[in-house]
Amino acid sequence: MRLAILGGGGFRVPLVHASLVADPGRLVDEVVLHDVRPERLAAIGAVLDQQAAGAPWRPRLSTTTSLDEALSDVDMVFSAIRVGGLEGRSVDERVPLAHGLLGQETVGPGGVCYALRTVPVAMDIARTVASRAPGAWVINFTNPAGVVTEAMSAVLGDRVIGICDSPVGLCRRVAGALGVDASRASFDYVGLNHLGWLRRVLVDGRDVLPGLFDSPALTSFEEGKLFGSWLRTLGAVPNEYLHYYYFARETLAQMGVQESTRGEFLRSQQDAFYAAAAADPAGALTRWQETRAERERSYLAEGRAVAGSGERDTCDTEGGGYEEVALRLMNAIAGNREASLILNVRNRGAVAGLDDDAVVEVPCTVDGNGARPLAVGAVRLAELGLMQQVKGVERATIDAAVHRRRSAALLALGTHPLVNSVAAATRVLDEYVAAFPELADLS
Repeated sequence: MRLAILGGGGFRVPLVHASLVADPGRLVDEVVLHDVRPERLAAIGAVLDQQAAGAPWRPRLSTTTSLDEALSDVDMVFSAIRVGGLEGRSVDERVPLAHGLLGQETVGPGGVCYALRTVPVAMDIARTVASRAPGAWVINFTNPAGVVTEAMSAVLGDRVIGICDSPVGLCRRVAGALGVDASRASFDYVGLNHLGWLRRVLVDGRDVLPGLFDSPALTSFEEGKLFGSWLRTLGAVPNEYLHYYYFARETLAQMGVQESTRGEFLRSQQDAFYAAAAADPAGALTRWQETRAERERSYLAEGRAVAGSGERDTCDTEGGGYEEVALRLMNAIAGNREASLILNVRNRGAVAGLDDDAVVEVPCTVDGNGARPLAVGAVRLAELGLMQQVKGVERATIDAAVHRRRSAALLALGTHPLVNSVAAATRVLDEYVAAFPELADLS
């Protein structure tokens, strides 16, 4: 099978490559890396070569800066692009902070601006896939994953599937805290991307999750440390990104005293990595491993500072993430082998209260026919209301990005649950338009 990785010079590509090299079924025999920055392709290429050294087998590897070339005759497309790079993310996050609003890559105003830049590029990719490789499946990891997947589905239908590493990590950590084998458990999860809740953990037909809430193990894992006793009130375990909603005031205050935003930190860190890899290609893998370890330790630092939970434990960072989900998804589709995965797909009635075309993040059954969402049953009004409000923001964002409507962009910002001022939303939009030339045509 031929796999194209868009954003092939991205920092996390070695995680996907390592999964492919270790795959006993050798599903993918050819990988083409596409990126608009050849120097990043060179750096990551060096990491991959060293990563595969001594391995009995690895996929054939090629690189290109041509999207048409990358997508010609491929079977699978893995999209993990970052429009505007970490420079753009830094602006996404810093602008709202200057106006007293939370600044984060996918949550709040930062997520809206990121989507405004990314959706047009993602739509071009979708149209190119439809033209150059109409039989290909697209696995989207590009953030904001739910928004981008929904936009691309207008062209590709159900042949685009969004993935995220947050739900699989959450389920693995909760299973560990409960002392159950995750492979034997069924996880009842519902939400949108970066806005979901684990509601039940079924083992032998019995929900074991309630036992966690009164257990000392409640604060033994990342989400337990972030949310504390709030989990007992919810009767569920939220996705870690819901910390930005449930503790918005405290998180905003913490961001205000931090020296740098997450985007600024990653920009500095990765600039150093790519420069070092270019200067010393032979040491690229070692430098990548060191950089990745620092990246994982510092993840969601503002949330942990608010919760007073300290640095992440090894149990919170180990194990497969989005690369595991991607490989399982590809194997299920290509081999027509049924699998159960939490994915971002069109609703199709799975969540009552959202229309069929709304992309939701829910458990799915996957086989050679793609992913089919499972009905999740009734969703509590508190969760459903937040999902509906954020879905309205996502829809307005897509409208603005596709039809170049400033009014829709302002609607997305002004109605976001983390934006409590239309005046501030207007000022933030003005600054985003001034900062990014690709937004100048919003009218």
